Amino acid sequence: MIKIQTLNNIAKNGINEFSDKKYSIQTNINDPDGILLRSYSMHKMVIPASVKAIARAGSGVNNIPIDECTSRGIVVFNTPGANANAVKELVLTSLLLSSRRIIEGVEWTRSLFGEKNISNIVESGKKEFAGVEIAGKKLGIIGLGAIGALVANDALALDMEVYGYDPYISVDTAWRLSRNVQRIDNLEQIFSTCDYITIHVPLTKDTNKFVNEKLLSLMKKGSRLFNFSRGELVDEFALEHALNNGTVGVYVTDFPNENVIGLKNVIPIPHLGASTIESEENCARMAAKQLKNYLETGNIKNSVNFPNVELPFTGKKRITISHKNIPNMVGQITGLLAKYAVNIADMLNRSKGSYAYTMIDLDETINEQVEQLLTEIDGVISVRVI
Repeated sequence: MIKIQTLNNIAKNGINEFSDKKYSIQTNINDPDGILLRSYSMHKMVIPASVKAIARAGSGVNNIPIDECTSRGIVVFNTPGANANAVKELVLTSLLLSSRRIIEGVEWTRSLFGEKNISNIVESGKKEFAGVEIAGKKLGIIGLGAIGALVANDALALDMEVYGYDPYISVDTAWRLSRNVQRIDNLEQIFSTCDYITIHVPLTKDTNKFVNEKLLSLMKKGSRLFNFSRGELVDEFALEHALNNGTVGVYVTDFPNENVIGLKNVIPIPHLGASTIESEENCARMAAKQLKNYLETGNIKNSVNFPNVELPFTGKKRITISHKNIPNMVGQITGLLAKYAVNIADMLNRSKGSYAYTMIDLDETINEQVEQLLTEIDGVISVRVI
């Protein structure tokens, strides 16, 4: 029985990916083989030695101790693109919310409860909430991944001029992106050119507070800035200054905190980007499939800490080895198997940064002695026989 621990409520269609006969899925479970979660923070959690993989039903993995997992050979999955449509729709909503003063107008109208002649009051007071149209305006998109590409294509349909910045754009995304999106080579041009700027990049050491005083000072007076990726991407002290002097006309964030919630012209959305029934189901199903596939076949897809590795599973004995990405690792592994007359039917090796993953299909079984000797090779992190 393969044991799966859930640290959050997971959509039923995700749980249904696991067979009742083969899997045990519980919140409280001893020695789980895999962990399935959403936003639960694992940083203070003692991760059992039995854990082979963790799947996050969502794109961000800052709630998971990635470095610890990698050093232990635990594969961490996320679900890029599964919530893309939900986030895209909220970005499009924000284009209108930030332009037409809809929230302020609705709040003012509600305050009229109990007054007489409300229709007349509304007609005389509505001029205070005049806004601007988005058609013909320039939208800058930083990050043209699954979400950014969807935003770009739909914004074009709304008659906006769309500019995109992404030095790491994938071939798949490039195929999906409209040819009418204008590619920009530097952030300075995005910030100095566009009326609206939306951020869709992951939070890393390099992107932390990358939207800083210098970039914000380049913005056109009254420009709108949207953050549906991570709050830490924006230097909040520089943002406060830009809001106060009117450089940033409106800041829409899906990550409100004590620093920004009291600032003027901020629309603080309570982290609703992926909060749709469809998004939660898509993320749960995708995370469950990736976790199940890895536990049953060793194949890796959409891991944040190990390379994508996929070899058709024929039912033969398979060895998967997580190891350091250093010279002669594959030679030592195959040499050991040859020494003990273990014949290799197929093999695949891929690396990602300082770590690598080797998958080997065998023509026969492997005894525990050889398995143990593989774990003793200097640089090997974990060995699994499927």
